Amino acid sequence: MLRGIVPALLVVCLLPGCNRPDDPVFRDRFYALGTLIDLSLYGANQQQQQEAGEALAQAFNTMHSEWHAWEAGSLAQTNTQLAAGRPFRPGPDILPLLQTANRLSLQSGGLFNPTIGKLIDLWGFHADEITALTPPDPAAIQELLARAPSAGDVALEDGHLLSRNPAVQYDLGAFAKGYAIDRGIELLQSLGLAHAIINAGGDLRAIGSHGDRPWRIGIRHPRQAGVLASVELSGDESIFTSGDYERYFEASGRRYHHIIDPRTGYPAGRTVSVTVMHREAATADAAATALFVAGPDGWAEVARRMGIGYVMLIDDDG
Repeated sequence: MLRGIVPALLVVCLLPGCNRPDDPVFRDRFYALGTLIDLSLYGANQQQQQEAGEALAQAFNTMHSEWHAWEAGSLAQTNTQLAAGRPFRPGPDILPLLQTANRLSLQSGGLFNPTIGKLIDLWGFHADEITALTPPDPAAIQELLARAPSAGDVALEDGHLLSRNPAVQYDLGAFAKGYAIDRGIELLQSLGLAHAIINAGGDLRAIGSHGDRPWRIGIRHPRQAGVLASVELSGDESIFTSGDYERYFEASGRRYHHIIDPRTGYPAGRTVSVTVMHREAATADAAATALFVAGPDGWAEVARRMGIGYVMLIDDDG
């Protein structure tokens, strides 16, 4: 049995009172970064609504093409140059992205590891549709583990990048949505918008409020239909969830999901989902992955190191 991307883990306006006919929220939707992007604006005039929708869609589509893990773009070019083992000057659009990813990886103790692209590809998750029917050869997994790619293998000197490890291959799937949402919120603020949500497939950042009340967010149950919990957001907050049901395949009665533990080379165990709240979407995105990998025993220490104050982890006992 194969599974692709399931519907959003976090859904805006699941709670009573949302989506009323008189609800003064402008909503727009487009596809980018492998998921649906939902924009919600409160208090925006018609010109702002049009400008925001068009500018955000253009920005996200550009980021999608440049940061794609297995299609041509700036990230693919960067990976090719890193594999060559020679210093090179990366494009200005990709360097801040990699620097932020490396910083968050180091804060997580390597549990969020953006350089294990070869391992993720080995598992068959470098595809729009999952086609893997069986886990990869254990010997191939061990070979990549022995080479131990990490953010610490990538050096930045005089504006040039250099990888000391040919096994390094960036895959920013556990981080790019958050980074893109942060850039999107900055774009909306530059247009004078103070009350908005950017929701990328259920992961989101909300600023301002829904008029005289907070934004209402429902968190879906990871194993059944309906809402597991709800939260009200105002000011500036991001919520991200990592779950074992987003991208996976099943073989011999076992689920193999896309959140790979860089210490073992296999999908992380004992965790079903992790929801994280933090101001920055990029940090929340990376932390959700790191805490998922850390599991029920290790998540608290990793959260402390990454500056995360609000976590909901669901283990495999529910």
